[in-house]
Amino acid sequence: MEIRWLGHAAFELKHDGVTVLIDPFITHNPAATVSADSLEADAILLTHGHQDHLGDTIDIAKRTGATVQAITEVAGEIGAEGVEVIDTNIGGTASYAWGSVRLTPAWHTGTTPKGTVHTPAGLVIEMGGVVIYDTGDTALFSDLALPGRRKPIDIAIIPIGGHYTMDREDAVVAAGLIGAPVVIPQHYDTFPPIATDVQAFKSEVEAAGSARVEVLEVNGTYTA
Repeated sequence: MEIRWLGHAAFELKHDGVTVLIDPFITHNPAATVSADSLEADAILLTHGHQDHLGDTIDIAKRTGATVQAITEVAGEIGAEGVEVIDTNIGGTASYAWGSVRLTPAWHTGTTPKGTVHTPAGLVIEMGGVVIYDTGDTALFSDLALPGRRKPIDIAIIPIGGHYTMDREDAVVAAGLIGAPVVIPQHYDTFPPIATDVQAFKSEVEAAGSARVEVLEVNGTYTA
């Protein structure tokens, strides 16, 4: 499976002819190097509905016919636009021909640009025999250790930029709690308030023996 970082918190997962997008904030993302029109999708997964995560979801879904999975309130708003949605809530799992996606708690806030208040989530994604835990935007909290109790996490995608989420020091602790052998940092360097030293994060996680950190360039890929 290929994991491509599209900048900020946007990712593309590809396996066996299936493409899944996570939080496709592209058009107004200053870090993005691709256009939203160039992206294909069979499914789009949202951690929450802040504009820097909701992004181009509706336009991409309408163009590609992708199903959008999101927390129930956000799914309701998107569904009203004529997009096919799956409206899971925290703890809920949606099954697909290619795998499954479970929503987990994230300690954050959530209001869409249209004013829909909702609970943010993390995503536990099983695809191609790999278990990925995208924590979404979150602070450090002890429940980050729980998803791996059900099935070990292979890859953790963790925000490190601070200001709106945990910073890189807390993210080092989060990596230890999650226990995945591979960590991919996200949600940093897009805007000045979330600038950070990703190489310092990598050094600290690896020195702690928690995981190997894969620092991706924007549009770079990691093959699991």
